[in-house]
Amino acid sequence: MFQLENKYFLYALSLIPVFIIIYWLVNRWRRKALAAYGDVSIVKQLIPDVSVSKRIWKFILFTLAFTLVIVGIVNPQVGTKLEEVKRKGADLMICLDVSNSMKAEDLQPNRLEKAKQAISKLINKLEGDRLGIIVFGGEAYVQLPITTDYSAAKLFLESINTDMIPTQGTAIGTAIDLALESFGKDEGKNKAIVIITDGENHEDDAIKAAELAAEKGIAIHTIGMGSADGAPIPVYKNNVRESFRKDKDGNTVVTKLNEQALQEIAAAGNGIYVRASNSDAGLNSVLDEVSKLEKKQFESKMYSDYEDRFQWFVAAALVLLLIELFLTERKSKIYQRLNLFNDKQ
Repeated sequence: MFQLENKYFLYALSLIPVFIIIYWLVNRWRRKALAAYGDVSIVKQLIPDVSVSKRIWKFILFTLAFTLVIVGIVNPQVGTKLEEVKRKGADLMICLDVSNSMKAEDLQPNRLEKAKQAISKLINKLEGDRLGIIVFGGEAYVQLPITTDYSAAKLFLESINTDMIPTQGTAIGTAIDLALESFGKDEGKNKAIVIITDGENHEDDAIKAAELAAEKGIAIHTIGMGSADGAPIPVYKNNVRESFRKDKDGNTVVTKLNEQALQEIAAAGNGIYVRASNSDAGLNSVLDEVSKLEKKQFESKMYSDYEDRFQWFVAAALVLLLIELFLTERKSKIYQRLNLFNDKQ
């Protein structure tokens, strides 16, 4: 297992382009200063011992050393001891709609990104609970198998987008069925499914799927993303909005929150329905419901010990800095003798 202790220091690497620009400006100033004294080729003959290539190498060594120091501060850590840990918690499966209608911007920055932000905050609040993620559109797929690895959950969450599933639609029933399969054969009151969607164009029998889950003691909670008035679906190219999605007749498509459908699904699944807003995505209310679930004891593997690896990078940086310090900008005597020998011939 690999992790970065202080990963926010990686932003310091953005200074490298600044160093390159400064180095280029200084060299430009030097060339202009030499030109002020006369013909550049003649001036260079007056200072034959200066090596331009060594100056470049000194800058490269300094830049590499700076990079290694930053990596050392970030402190890469490697897990060395894997232990079985007993936890108590509930099982939570999140089914996230990734159909094109989730691009609508009646929630900021859009429905899907708002949902992802809320899920990320939910992950931060989980304590011992297991989490899984299913993405669905016209079909449903397991994005993250149920796990207690919250770091992995965030990584998988970041990669979710509307291009993941080519088949358009909102197959809520299929997502519920897949969530039930993902829980395994164990039944009990320690499981819950959260459906995050605008509820538009659901094609299968989501009510029946929710009732089946309720029979197994699994609650279905729904969160409505969007507004009753609806919003057009933007079309982006190279991160620039070009237009809005249109139907076959050339009319702009307006996607609206199907609140009634989501309320019916939640009622059939013995859960709650929450409508998201720009200030609250509704997952706090769902988390309150999850906290009421019976906690099941289970075992999970996790790394208990991590070893620091910063010293390797700091040591390498010190070596490079020492080389840079003792590397002069004067041409070596061997190089000068070779040039003199060539001139004589």
